[in-house]
Amino acid sequence: MAPKKLTEYERRRLENITRNEELLASLKIHSKINELSAATKRQRVPSKVSPDKKSKTEAPIVTRRSLRGQGIQPDPSTAGGLKDDFDETRIKAPNSPSIPEKLPREPGPLSMREAYDGTTSDRKLIETILGVSMKSQFGCSDGSTVSIDEGSCNSIGGVPENKNFGCPIRVRGSVDLESLKLEEENIARVVPGRILAMRFFPSNDMKMIVVGNKFGNVGFWNVDSNMEDGDGIYLYHPHSGPVSGIVIQPFSLSKMFTCSYDGFIRLMDVEKEAFDLVYYSDHAIFSLSQRKNDIKSLYFGEGHGGLSIWDERTGKSVTSWTLHEDRINTIDFNSENTNIMATSSTDGTVCIWDLRNIAADKPNFLKKVSHERAVHSAFFSPSGSCLATTSIDDKVGFLSGANYEDISMIYHYNQTGRWLSSFRAIWGWDDSYIFIGNMKRGVDVISTSERRKSVVTLESPYMSAISCRFDAHPCKVGMLAGATSGGQVYMWTSC
Repeated sequence: MAPKKLTEYERRRLENITRNEELLASLKIHSKINELSAATKRQRVPSKVSPDKKSKTEAPIVTRRSLRGQGIQPDPSTAGGLKDDFDETRIKAPNSPSIPEKLPREPGPLSMREAYDGTTSDRKLIETILGVSMKSQFGCSDGSTVSIDEGSCNSIGGVPENKNFGCPIRVRGSVDLESLKLEEENIARVVPGRILAMRFFPSNDMKMIVVGNKFGNVGFWNVDSNMEDGDGIYLYHPHSGPVSGIVIQPFSLSKMFTCSYDGFIRLMDVEKEAFDLVYYSDHAIFSLSQRKNDIKSLYFGEGHGGLSIWDERTGKSVTSWTLHEDRINTIDFNSENTNIMATSSTDGTVCIWDLRNIAADKPNFLKKVSHERAVHSAFFSPSGSCLATTSIDDKVGFLSGANYEDISMIYHYNQTGRWLSSFRAIWGWDDSYIFIGNMKRGVDVISTSERRKSVVTLESPYMSAISCRFDAHPCKVGMLAGATSGGQVYMWTSC
């Protein structure tokens, strides 16, 4: 094959390349480049490392970015700093409870000694609870003692006169709102951090309050403690997550159930001095309740809208329903007919159910009320004729009538922000008023009359924080407790 003939352009290009290479060779450019490259390379000398010297591990640098640094306006509800919820959880006062380390989530019993986080002995608390538990439960007016096996248990159809086993479950009566006062000695910091659940011990023989906080602590405050007994505060750590519910056995004060976001339900048995594990789940447990005429069962909300029943006789969960699309925040039963149950949910609804007619596959509610945002509570009035709801949509709702067909909503500012527990309105000792906290460190008392307006705000110079959770003493009319997100408890009493 004959070689391809080059064009004039290709021939001149090859001539230029050849001429340039001859010029570079005459100037010895390539040799100079090799010499410079070799001179700039340094020989690496291996360093001597002492066998005893350990390499230094540098701590990771954490960049703190505040809202101001990000150009974000602060939340008005927390502007100025909520000292009760921010500073004081980090700066320990001389006698304040400390923030506990997180416990491992291990299913099993826990002794009270292992769970105790106090600095003094808890023997006085154990003796006090056992002593009161042996006395007449709920303080029957005639001074008699009634055991669970005596008397006639209420029929499944209702609880006439709000009684059970011959003794009143909860006293009823009216209170003069102007007589409610907060004394300085009735204030105590019971636990560190935010309180999510609170209950009075249902006894006429002592004034004791138990609370659960976001760290998994359960704290007791014996208001009647003497100076020689210390401050009357006892701190335990039975859970590894926030304590979301507390139920005290009405006819055995030495037994108390607690539930937590860690998925555990524990039974604090003071006689055994242990926190027994009665149920555990892979899902968080958000609420806990008990029917007044069925003390062998626990009703609890777990996961996204699930409600289950734990039976003490079988030692396991026997029934489970999916009642809501999101978590169930409260469970409450009508005192006059404990088959009627109310649930509030983060899905923005409140539902009333008849336990006798809940199908396993498709539960049907008797009544459903929708709010615009999450509903944090729904509680029946003492007579059972009214239901009060609290939602983050800045509404407090009232349901009344034979079938709860009459619905009214009133405005109440419920934006507590990220550092405070949500507001939950509770009933007092009759159907006249509900009590709910406000962002001005007071307690709003809302009337259930036709106008349904806030008639009184309880205020005190001793209120240094916002009360979010409340409980009315079941045996003492005019005794109201409020809990804050800084671990404080305020107890109002009727003078």
